[in-house]
Amino acid sequence: MVVRTVLCVAEKPSIAKAIANHLGDQVTTHNVQGNPYVKNYELNYVFPQWGPCRVTMTSVLGHLLNHEFEPRYKNWTSCDPSVLFDARIEVFVRSNSKSIADNIKRHARRADVLYIWTDCDREGEHIGAEIRSVAAQSNQSLGRIGGTVRAHFSNIERAHIIHAAQHPADLDEAQADAVASRIELDLRVGAAFTRHLTLSLRALLQRGNLSEDSQLISYGSCQFPTLGFIVERYLRVQDFVPEPFWGIKLMHQKAGIRVNFNWARKSLFDRMTAVILYEWCLTSQTAQVQKVKTKPTSKWKPLPLTTLELQKCGSRYLGIDSQKVLQLAEKLYQKGFISYPRTETDQFDQGMDLRGLVQKQAQGGCWADYAMALVERDFSWPRNGRNNDKAHPPIHPVNFVNPTTLSHGERRVHEFVVRRFLACCSKDAQGSKTDISILYGSETFNASGLVISERNYLNIYIYDRWGNQELPPFIEGEVFEPTEAILSQGKTSPPGYLTEPDLLALMNANGIGTDATMADHIVTVIDRQYVEARPQPRQARHGNDEEDSQKLPAQAKVKNGGRGRTAAALRRGGRNSGTGRGGAITGVREFIPTTLGVALVEGHENMGFETNLTKPFLRKEMEVKMNAICNRQMTKARVVNETIEQYRGVYARMRQHPGVLRTAVQKYVVGDIT
Repeated sequence: MVVRTVLCVAEKPSIAKAIANHLGDQVTTHNVQGNPYVKNYELNYVFPQWGPCRVTMTSVLGHLLNHEFEPRYKNWTSCDPSVLFDARIEVFVRSNSKSIADNIKRHARRADVLYIWTDCDREGEHIGAEIRSVAAQSNQSLGRIGGTVRAHFSNIERAHIIHAAQHPADLDEAQADAVASRIELDLRVGAAFTRHLTLSLRALLQRGNLSEDSQLISYGSCQFPTLGFIVERYLRVQDFVPEPFWGIKLMHQKAGIRVNFNWARKSLFDRMTAVILYEWCLTSQTAQVQKVKTKPTSKWKPLPLTTLELQKCGSRYLGIDSQKVLQLAEKLYQKGFISYPRTETDQFDQGMDLRGLVQKQAQGGCWADYAMALVERDFSWPRNGRNNDKAHPPIHPVNFVNPTTLSHGERRVHEFVVRRFLACCSKDAQGSKTDISILYGSETFNASGLVISERNYLNIYIYDRWGNQELPPFIEGEVFEPTEAILSQGKTSPPGYLTEPDLLALMNANGIGTDATMADHIVTVIDRQYVEARPQPRQARHGNDEEDSQKLPAQAKVKNGGRGRTAAALRRGGRNSGTGRGGAITGVREFIPTTLGVALVEGHENMGFETNLTKPFLRKEMEVKMNAICNRQMTKARVVNETIEQYRGVYARMRQHPGVLRTAVQKYVVGDIT
């Protein structure tokens, strides 16, 4: 019997080790010369399609290959930056990956099959294609059809890995091409605009006493729109002019319960009208109940967990920044405790054994009894969201782990993932809602009450709130004299600065980055010193609200002009004061641009063309084209050529307005120096 040789390559050493131990009864471990992290695992395994095989399991450390312009373009003054839109790009093994590449080539020489075990996402497909290209240098047959296959898996639980090993698939060439086009475009566009911006602004930035790091104006097609969102919100806050409003507060005490009735008009911006309506109410003295309606109500359980939702909730509920929460989830995945944490899917496949996954969580932990109750009687299939990337299920626990074996950060993220999953498999919370409408003078006032009858998922998902709001009994036609009626005055409040959950939502809606990279772009604009991050005040109150009056963000007016006066409220572009550079911050973070950040955004806006670099349109269109490559509707060459022409046009328009950006930098970064 011919015994085949199979070379398996994972994306990370921890994944390679776990897969090898799942597939092999006896596994021999060997070090890789030149790299202390990567190991080779030798084992035997019977693949249904190939029979008994000798297997070498190894790994890479992410991308193997690097992309750079040929040496003659390395000097920034060697050419006009626009030349980089067409300059030749060289592809070679990264300097820190040469020993890894040599290891792959050495084992590929005698391999009959290359089996790729990279993460099952777009980036993983491209890394798989890189591994194949390196392996084919020493064994051309691995680069041909059938010579390379890949495993599809979303967690490293043993049964799941064995199923993946027995059902190989082809690499998705379209997804690999999409990443290749993004890498080329990011290099060409990023280098061209970074050099142009830095060279044209260097003299001014030196006058502004900025740090050496800040004198490099790094451009990225995701970084600049991210900065644009932050600056746009900041300027709205700075330009906001509070506007007074008036309302009628009505309270009635009955059966020892205070009932606050809300004015149907909410509030008015005309004081005289409000006073007249208030006096009409007082003249009538009594109010009459017009309607009492009680009906069942529900609070829906949460949707299954996606990467974006994990990052937003990590910031909002756990006080962990989006990049850190994804890193902690990645560690839990590599240890085999949760599923792959990069997914856009909020629907569970009907074939999944969710009861079995719930039962694993009944082994221990503070949620054990709840999980057991779900298994025995209370299980309810999760709600379906609108997103399915067809690659990975929603994030969920796949094995039980004793929380005491995890680090503090891992334990908090793991607890959230488990509670979210158990909540998804629970029933909606149930209650009854009572709505009361009364007529006081000519004005209508409303009040609502809530009685919770079944908490259900709320018992496990401690992050949601739905409290009882008791109302005394009222009957239609009842007449009473209100205990208190007050004409209140307040002022509209400005929007808050962008928080991390809000910024992630904006980036997602505008196609800025992927669910796995958005957090990195946020860190980048902080590290580039365009933005500072700070903890959001836990009880932030904006504006000058009086008497604890209600806020009316929908009716708040925002001035468009006068942006020059915001510079005094900004820190000088440069070092982040007391917040750390991209580090973890307790609580929800909010973002404030530096003077340099404001100058870059305003300078581009003042050039007067809509597709400027700080707007999301160009990057969003690029992401649409990436998806078109994945769906085989466009080729890599076409996408690269069309996108380059778009950015070439923006570059040309920037060259036509050389003084606009410099004027903005002079105004914000240099002009406030005395």
